[in-house]
Amino acid sequence: MVGLARSGVAAARMLEGHGRVIGTDSGRPDVPAGLEAHLGVDGVELLDQVACVVKSPGVPNEAPVIMGARERGLPVVGELELAWRLLPQRFVAVTGTNGKTTTAELLGAIWREAGLPVAVAGNVGTPLASLVGTLGPDTTVVCEVSSFQAEDSIEFAPDTALLLNLSEDHLDRHGSFEAYRNAKLRVFARQRPEQVAVAPPGVELPGEARRIEFGDPAELPLPAGEVRLRGPHNLENAMGASAAALASGVPAEAVAGALRSFAGVPHRLEEVGEAGGVLYVNDSKATNVSAAARGIESFEGGVHAILGGSLKGGGFEGLRVPVAARCRACYLIGAAAERLAADLEPAGVPLLRCGDLETAVREASAAARPGEVVLLSPACASYDQFRDFEERG
Repeated sequence: MVGLARSGVAAARMLEGHGRVIGTDSGRPDVPAGLEAHLGVDGVELLDQVACVVKSPGVPNEAPVIMGARERGLPVVGELELAWRLLPQRFVAVTGTNGKTTTAELLGAIWREAGLPVAVAGNVGTPLASLVGTLGPDTTVVCEVSSFQAEDSIEFAPDTALLLNLSEDHLDRHGSFEAYRNAKLRVFARQRPEQVAVAPPGVELPGEARRIEFGDPAELPLPAGEVRLRGPHNLENAMGASAAALASGVPAEAVAGALRSFAGVPHRLEEVGEAGGVLYVNDSKATNVSAAARGIESFEGGVHAILGGSLKGGGFEGLRVPVAARCRACYLIGAAAERLAADLEPAGVPLLRCGDLETAVREASAAARPGEVVLLSPACASYDQFRDFEERG
């Protein structure tokens, strides 16, 4: 097992009943007692002892141990692929650049509204591997699938696959938008004719599944104004979730009930408090430009936007229009601050270099007036100053 973060440890535990499991991680994460783990090493020296390499999604294909395994002809299998093979339950996969977590949790709420057993897992939440052997045969698994997970798939073929959107992201890992896009679309590549592929109009999908398009609010099983989630992007998420649920046989009244009641997930346009008439919103999960733009566009104006973090490749020009239209000022933090300042200068709003999040919150709070919004929607990863987006949020 290469990579011993959450999903890696779950995969190792899943495999313990099938033979000897050796774990390795180039870092030094906390590892549960009883797991054979080699930490702080690249793991190449362990390859002579194994028959298969299981790759955690956070491990790049260029890692020495992965390259070494392939040179030796050893099979390299991703955690998603392996867990899916061991889960016989109906499987719904949710992928896309933005909205995956919200939509996966919304689908879970839809299934529960219908009184149907469901388990939500994948990417940033419950590791898929941790579900193996724990679910009843009638449970539906809803899995959020990242490009890191999808690129390692081999035979992966979910019963229903939903693509929400595609925009530039993770170029530091994939190298190009084309490679990133191809990784995402692997979710559909092995689907069979009796399975379902749901996507926005105009997206060409691989695979043989029955295609369903979404994008018209009139197709929702309730008036669009009754959807509880805030923002036009969440209306798109609601339409995608509705299409996937209805195609999977969930009654329309259950879909409508969940859309009326589901309030969202932590760190994604999460309204965390109000002070002095100023609303504070945690959108830490907006780790790319398109997600941050959608966060800013969710408010009519008066936005004090906190932007920045670690760079992921690509620029921030896509924020100029929403920043110019909705923001009073931007408060720039982390390693990306100078690039943000250069790219956002044409927007014509004050750009304050704050260094860290604490300073940015203090400066934004001092400037914001009643009726305005202090929004953390960083458009960047968190790894320069925080463990992950959750700690940042």
